[in-house]
Amino acid sequence: MEFVVKTDKGNFDLEASVRFVGKDLLVAIWGGERPHIGAVAIAQPRPSLKDPAQISSTGSVFCLMGHKEDDLAKTVAEILAATINTTVVVTAGIHWHNISEEGIRKVTENSQILIELILDRINKKMAREKVKG
Repeated sequence: MEFVVKTDKGNFDLEASVRFVGKDLLVAIWGGERPHIGAVAIAQPRPSLKDPAQISSTGSVFCLMGHKEDDLAKTVAEILAATINTTVVVTAGIHWHNISEEGIRKVTENSQILIELILDRINKKMAREKVKG
């Protein structure tokens, strides 16, 4: 399974390429004037520390010097790993020159929308496969 999703808010939109590698998930997120790779995060599911009956995740991140995509990459990886219950790797690289605090807030909002778009596509695919057999 492989697909691309994109937010469509008009400002500070993000795009993601999503691909299953076996049962694991690989996600590349980019946006702005100069897409690139600024951070890489990996997360794996685990029982929640508060409630072992629930799935949570643990993540690690590597951020390239001068980049600030570490929180974005780690957050997306951890949410997807816990929700889908699989190992997730996320690369993120976004850049808008002289972005304002409001712009950063919109990027954060769009990252949440991007997660929803990714999960929606995966859930629809899993539902179709379940119906097939």
